[in-house]
Amino acid sequence: MRYGMRYGRFLTVAVLIGVSYRSGDAVCDDCCLPLMLLYACTIFLSAFLLFGVQPMIGKIILPWFGGSAAVWSACLLFFQASLLAGYLYAHCSTRYLKRRQQAILHIVLMAASLALLPILPSPAWKPFEAGDPSGRILLLLAATIGLPYILLSATSPLLQAWFAMLKPGAIPYRLFALSNIGSLLALCSFPVLVEPLFTTRVQAIGWSCLFAAFVLLCAVVAWKTLRSESRPAQIEAVQTGEPPSWKVQVLWAALAACASALLLEISNHLSQNVAPIPFLWVVPLGLYLLSFIICFEREHAYRRVVFLPLLVLSVGAAAYALYFNLGNLNIKWSIPTFAVALFACCMVCHGELARLKPASGYLTSFYLMVSLGGALGGLFVAVGAPRLFHTFAELPATMVACVALAAAVLWGWPGDFKFKAVLTIVRIAMVILTIALAVYLGHGKHLDDTRFELSVRNFYGVLRVYDLPDTDEQTGVRELNHGTINHGTQIIEAARRRTPTSYYGPNSGIGRAMRYLDRKPSVRVGVVGLGAGVTAAYCRPGDVFRFYEINPLDLGIANSWFTFLKDCAADHDVLLGDARLTMEREPSRQFDLIAVDAFSSDAIPVHLLTREAFVLYFRHLKPNGILAVHVSNRYLDLAPVVSRNAQDIGKAALLLADDGGGYDYLTSSDWMLVTNDPAVNMFTDHLFQGKGITRAKMRRDLRPWTDDYSNLFQILK
Repeated sequence: MRYGMRYGRFLTVAVLIGVSYRSGDAVCDDCCLPLMLLYACTIFLSAFLLFGVQPMIGKIILPWFGGSAAVWSACLLFFQASLLAGYLYAHCSTRYLKRRQQAILHIVLMAASLALLPILPSPAWKPFEAGDPSGRILLLLAATIGLPYILLSATSPLLQAWFAMLKPGAIPYRLFALSNIGSLLALCSFPVLVEPLFTTRVQAIGWSCLFAAFVLLCAVVAWKTLRSESRPAQIEAVQTGEPPSWKVQVLWAALAACASALLLEISNHLSQNVAPIPFLWVVPLGLYLLSFIICFEREHAYRRVVFLPLLVLSVGAAAYALYFNLGNLNIKWSIPTFAVALFACCMVCHGELARLKPASGYLTSFYLMVSLGGALGGLFVAVGAPRLFHTFAELPATMVACVALAAAVLWGWPGDFKFKAVLTIVRIAMVILTIALAVYLGHGKHLDDTRFELSVRNFYGVLRVYDLPDTDEQTGVRELNHGTINHGTQIIEAARRRTPTSYYGPNSGIGRAMRYLDRKPSVRVGVVGLGAGVTAAYCRPGDVFRFYEINPLDLGIANSWFTFLKDCAADHDVLLGDARLTMEREPSRQFDLIAVDAFSSDAIPVHLLTREAFVLYFRHLKPNGILAVHVSNRYLDLAPVVSRNAQDIGKAALLLADDGGGYDYLTSSDWMLVTNDPAVNMFTDHLFQGKGITRAKMRRDLRPWTDDYSNLFQILK
C-alpha cells in the first residue's frame, strides 16, 4: 500500500502540472513552476484532509449519541458552519490586511492548530442524560477539530486570492475544481480503503500526521508567495470587473442552500432505513462534490438542455419513490433513485452558480455567499426541520424549492437563448412542472399523514401511531412505527391487550427465552429498546424488568397510547439515555435475560453490537444468563456479527427463526440467543425440541467488530 500511495502522489503531481499548463498558469514572470505546483499541492492536500476527516470523526462519535442517523446531520451542519467561518476568515483577511499581515496571521493560526492534535475526541463529551444532543455534538466537534477544520476550509479561497494577485488574467476557479477533486478522492477512499483496513484510532492519528505536513507546506506557500510584491498593474487588474448586485448575491446563497439542504435530507433519508454508515454518507456527499467539479472545471460543462430535463425527471422519480409502498422502496432502487435526483439538483444549482460567478477580484465574496448558503441549508435540516415539522417534510419541500428556484433563474437570469420563443416555452413549462410537483407531493404527504393517529418528531426520528380496525380478515391492532418500521403492536380488544405481538410472540427468540425462564419463581430482565413496550407482556408478579430507552418521546407514547407498561405486574422502570452508556455507569444488575432490540427505523446502532458491548452485557448477566439479540433486518446479515462476538468472549450462540405462526398480529423475526455452552444444551433439549433453531454459523472472513472497528460492507445481504 505504501508504494501505491507513492504512485498516487506522483500521479497527482503529473495531473496538476497538466492542469497548470492547460490553463496557461504554469509559468509567469514572477513565479516559477515549482511555486505553482506548491499552490496546487497545498490546495489539493487541504481538500483531501477537509473531507477525509468528515466520515472519520462522524463514525468515532456516532456511538456516543445513540447511533442515530441525525448524528451525521449535526456533523454536516458543523462542517458547513466551519466552512463558512473559513471563507469569512479568507474574505476578511484579503480585504482588510496587508499581504505580510495575512501571511503572519495564517502561519500563527496554523501553528496554534497543532496543539489540538491528534484529533481524538475526549470521552468526557459522552452525554449523561437523555434529550437532543445536537448542541453537545457541535461543541464536541468545535473543541476537537474546530480550528484545523476552519483553516483547511480557508485554504482554497485564500490561496486562490493570492494566486489571482500574482497572476492577473488567470483562472483561479480551476484551483477550486482541483480542491473538489481532492475532496472527492478522500470520500471515495474512506469506505473502500480507510475504513476496512484501519481502526478509527489509527485513522485519527494518520490524519493528524498528514495535517501537520499540510501546516508545514502551507506555511512555506504563505511565506514564499507573500514576500513578493505585485506590480500596481497587477493589483488594478485583479480589482477590475463589475461588482455583483445584492440580488445576485442572494441568488448565490439560495442556490447553495438548496443543494446543501438536499444533501443532508437525502443522506438522512437513506441512512435512517439502513444504517448510519460512512458509505451512505459518502455517496451523496461525493455526488455533491462531483457536481462542483464538473461545473467549475470547464466553462460550458453545465448545459441546461441536458440537466433541466434530468432535474425534472429525476425529482419526479424521487417524489414517486418517497411515498411508494409507504416509503418502503427496496434499497436497490431507493439508493440510485435518490442519488440521481441529488446529482441532478446539485448540477443545476452549482451550474447556475458557475454561470453567475463574478470576476476574480470578487471571488472571496462569492465563496463567502456560497458557504453561507450551505450553512443555512444545513441549519434548516439539522436544527429547524425537527422543530418545524412532525414528519420528514423537509425533503419534499426542498425538492419543490429546487425546481422552483430553477424556474426563477430562467425568469430573472435567462442567459443567452437564440430564440425568445424557446425561452418563453421553457419558462412556462418549468412553472407548470413546479406547481404539478408541489400538488403531487402535497397530496402524497396529506394521504400519508391522515393514516396516523399521532406523528411526533425529535432528534432521533419520527414516531407515528396508527390503528388497524378489527375485521373478518384482520385483528384490530394499534401499531407504533419508527420511520418505516414496526416498533411494536398491541391488540385493541381489552381482553387480549396483554398478548405478546409483532417480533415478540411466544415462538420468537425472546418468547422462548422467557418460557425457559418461567421455571424460576422470579426473574430479572433488562430490555434495550422500549418501543411500544411489548416485552412487558411477559411480566409476572415478583419479576423485575428494566427498560433502557434513548428517545424520551418513545416513553411518552408507550405510557399514553399503549398499556403494556401500565399492565405490567412486575417491578419495572424505564431509564432514559443511551443503553450502552447507562449500563457502563451501573453496577452489575445480575439479569437472567437481556434483550437487545434498539433499531431506529431499520438502522442499527452499531455500538450495541461490538465485542465491548457484549462484554458489558455479560457483566450485567448472571453466570448462566441469556443474551437475546434481535437480528431481523432487510439489508444486513447481523447473525455472523453476533456469532463472532459470542465466540470471542467464550459463549455459544443459537439462531432462532420465527415465521409468526400465521397470526396477523405476529411478525416473522430472527433472534440470536447467546449464553454458556452448558446452558445452551440444557434449554434447547428441555424446551425447544430443536424446532426453528440452528447453531449460528461462523464466517472466517469476518473481522470482529469492536468500538474501534466495524464494517457493514461485510454483512450486506
